[in-house]
Amino acid sequence: MQAKVAGSSLVSQDEDRVFDVRQFGARGDGRVLDTAAFNAAVAAAGERGGTVIVPPGRYLCFSIHLASGVTLLLCEGAVVEAADPRRHEGRYDLPERDAAVRYQDFGHSHWRNSLISGVGLRDVAIIGRGRIEGTGLTRDGPGARWAQETGERPLSMTDLSEAEIGELEPDEAAMAGQGNKAIALKDCRNVVLRDFTIEKGGHFAILATGVRDMEIEGLSIDTERDGIDLDCVRGARVRRCRVNTPNDDAIVLKSSLALGAAVPTEDVLIEDCLVSGYDAGTMLDGRFGRTQLIAPDRDRVTGRIKLGTESNGGFRGIRIRDCRFERSRGLALETVDGGTLEDVDISGVTMREVTSAPLFLRLGDRRRGPPGTGIGALRGIRITDIEATGVDPRFAATIAGLPNAPIRDVRLSNVRLAYEGGGQPSRGPIPLYPGAYPEPSMFGPTPAWGLWVRDAEDVAVDRLRLEIEVPDARPQILTERAGVSLSSYYHPTY
Repeated sequence: MQAKVAGSSLVSQDEDRVFDVRQFGARGDGRVLDTAAFNAAVAAAGERGGTVIVPPGRYLCFSIHLASGVTLLLCEGAVVEAADPRRHEGRYDLPERDAAVRYQDFGHSHWRNSLISGVGLRDVAIIGRGRIEGTGLTRDGPGARWAQETGERPLSMTDLSEAEIGELEPDEAAMAGQGNKAIALKDCRNVVLRDFTIEKGGHFAILATGVRDMEIEGLSIDTERDGIDLDCVRGARVRRCRVNTPNDDAIVLKSSLALGAAVPTEDVLIEDCLVSGYDAGTMLDGRFGRTQLIAPDRDRVTGRIKLGTESNGGFRGIRIRDCRFERSRGLALETVDGGTLEDVDISGVTMREVTSAPLFLRLGDRRRGPPGTGIGALRGIRITDIEATGVDPRFAATIAGLPNAPIRDVRLSNVRLAYEGGGQPSRGPIPLYPGAYPEPSMFGPTPAWGLWVRDAEDVAVDRLRLEIEVPDARPQILTERAGVSLSSYYHPTY
């Protein structure tokens, strides 16, 4: 029997199936570690299925293990704080030793080394108006072990020293006992995450890998790196979430080889969400700070919705609608590791103060994968009712394939892009950079200021409006080796 508690029907009404962490010894004083009490309460609830109640208080914890059939209810006023192994006696679970780590970085390849984790579970939920604070988590971790190391980092990081790279990507041995994710789920089914807040989520505030049938709704996330990462998932719905991530992507879909095979990400809806790149922490407190200008990759602040970069399994059946971007990079659709990115429908997106290209479609040839990995495909893209203002004048909306692998079948309709203008003419041909990490800045300032299409076929553009504040010396639109049909096109004259 179910009852509506804290606005949710996931909470059991039966008293013998409700478990208060305080009854298992949790203090909630922010000083004494409550890890054992949380895990005991979850284990008890998992025996028959039930709800673990976290009342108001501050609960200092290392790794918490979820269980099938359990709902973790974070009451309003409850804070689960990630303990810091440098200051508190204890450590996080060690990362899995048998993980497939060669073709994606450390963070994507492990789940146990997190504040809250679940592997192979069914019917699990975290809900309520409480808060998760990842104070003791680290945002860092080693890169992939791929021998070629082609396209591992954006070209904007080329000038970083080994010491600077080492600070961002410490050795794997340094990660022992560290936690670098707030919530990590692998191979789970029927998952609900609803209404709570995450601040400082480590490398990933939420990492879901191989999860099927997942609902993420009403979350507020303000963190120092990735917000919501959905990797090799199927049947996911992300609704009414606010995600602020100045240093990395806000909501990102991936299809890596973390499961040991190429698995597509498919049937995903992202709806009515806000992504941004304000100063870390200032979305939650309402200050919306603007002091940070540059992300760790040396480009402007991030905070966007993206498909890729990890793209071995490909993407299909993706819907993004009625979302807002604020002070962030634009929408990016990327496949560079052999997967097919297709059947993507995007509508009703508004962007304000865009810190790179407002639209970036990239088919590349990095091939980070086992021998035999080929070039993928990018096709069947529908983008309608898009408005972007305050766009960085360096980067036009970009559709860039390769001469031997063009992007195909793209439809842009009712798109308004307003740039700052003032750009200078291109100094020569733009290199292809087939194996480079995909990012709008990889090409430098684009040779057009409004729309640049290269190596693409069957691109139809209808009702495109391009605006600039001051004149720009580059053409509004440039196509290279591309089949583009254009109708109802508006651009300013001077």
